[in-house]
Amino acid sequence: MNFSIQSACPCNPQVPYAKCCKQYHEGVAAPDAQSLMRSRYSAYVMRLEEYLLSTWHADTRPAKLNLKEDTDTKWLGLQLKRFVVTAPNQAIVEFVARYKIGGKAERLHEISQFVRQDGRWYYLSGTHQ
Repeated sequence: MNFSIQSACPCNPQVPYAKCCKQYHEGVAAPDAQSLMRSRYSAYVMRLEEYLLSTWHADTRPAKLNLKEDTDTKWLGLQLKRFVVTAPNQAIVEFVARYKIGGKAERLHEISQFVRQDGRWYYLSGTHQ
């Protein structure tokens, strides 16, 4: 999937991709867990498996995600419910991501844990609600 400078960002249709998640996808460190979570959602929409794996904490990171083979999932939108810094290098982000698989609407409601190491935020784990 190719996003142009004018394309709306998947995480926030009100903002162009070039002014939102693109910088993180190109290697700039996300300034906080909320920005990382948004960029990870956009990466799922765009099937950027390498980015997702690189922003996943090494202790919980899967070997692969197989996003290229997942042609059935269509991401529809993201709603942030809560963002809380729980310690200097820890935060939680609660969100709802809507998607369709085979025409059936679904939603992923998760409370995600993030940690910061060496100046970079990483997704650690999530609890489905």
